[in-house]
Amino acid sequence: MKLTRRQALAGGAAMLASSALARPVAPASLDAIAGEGGRRFGSAVAWAPPGLDAGSFTNPRYAALLEAECALLVPENQLKWQWVRRAPDSFDFRAFDAIADYATGRGFKLRGHTLFWTPTKWYPKWLAEMRFGSAAEAERLLTNHVRTVCSRYGDRIYSYDVVNEAVQPETGKLRDTNVTRALGGEALLDLMFHTAREAAPHAQLVYNDYMSWERTHDDKRHIKGVLKLLEGLRRRGTPVDALGVQSHIRLLEKAPVAEIVRQSEKPWRRFLDEVVGMGYQLVITEFDVNDHEAPTAILARDRMVADYGKAYLDVMLGYPQLQDVLCWGMCDRYSWLDGFDPRADETLKRGTPYDANFAPKPLRTAMAADFAQAGSRHV
Repeated sequence: MKLTRRQALAGGAAMLASSALARPVAPASLDAIAGEGGRRFGSAVAWAPPGLDAGSFTNPRYAALLEAECALLVPENQLKWQWVRRAPDSFDFRAFDAIADYATGRGFKLRGHTLFWTPTKWYPKWLAEMRFGSAAEAERLLTNHVRTVCSRYGDRIYSYDVVNEAVQPETGKLRDTNVTRALGGEALLDLMFHTAREAAPHAQLVYNDYMSWERTHDDKRHIKGVLKLLEGLRRRGTPVDALGVQSHIRLLEKAPVAEIVRQSEKPWRRFLDEVVGMGYQLVITEFDVNDHEAPTAILARDRMVADYGKAYLDVMLGYPQLQDVLCWGMCDRYSWLDGFDPRADETLKRGTPYDANFAPKPLRTAMAADFAQAGSRHV
């Protein structure tokens, strides 16, 4: 039977529609799902020479993952003093310039991490050994650093971790270093934030600390110290917009996830209530899951990591003051956790959304579900 032109066109359209239905549809990105609740999602990124297998935008596989999932990027190390201030009288921005150029070229928003990391062990050698002759000498060093960084990148950086980890967890007091001794701990904080506000008036200014919810029941001094720091900043009128909650959450107990959550959730909510009650915004700046004590078996471990991550994010996303969520890396292949805290069984940590072969894991599914749930609450 000979088909009419109309019948042929209709048949062709039906075949095309059938083909489209059969073609796999890419899942919505984590950022797109987060966006349904008015939030944004992103990740840390490193710089490495092209051709090196690293968590860098120069690695095409990792760049594709970032571009598929994220709207925000933050440098893993390349804006820290060890990279940009290898000598006291000069700056080296080459690595971070490359990250910033990549981010701008691909339409990412960019966070600045960090203008000052307080613990002495993270200073460049020259700074750790410096003997300041006066408070004015320390002040000149710090203000010059902030102004140089902020003027170089202008509005390309929308948010800065101005000061990182100023509280000593074991004592809850401000850290004692050669820099804090020269200026005074509170004076250092005030100087850094006032200088950053002057140099980058458009930017969100963040105090960032190594915090996660299990610390509310095993390290109360740290939590109290951070609250005291935040209260002091508000009382003195220091321009701080948000608390950066690093959120390296930890499965460090051989206990069911539900029990770890039960111990952590109520005191953590009390802490967050106090923070937002002072008028601070919240940022999840460095999310991942340390699965140190989770089982070796992959299926069981991935389920435990996903359940724990979902429980934590469910609490955090209940706060409208939380707008940005960033992972400290998207792929287990490049996670910092393996070098920082290796597992006894010598297997790779599985604390990021994608495994070492770039396949999505249950944690990615759990994060998407939490973002979607938070979005439905937002509507």
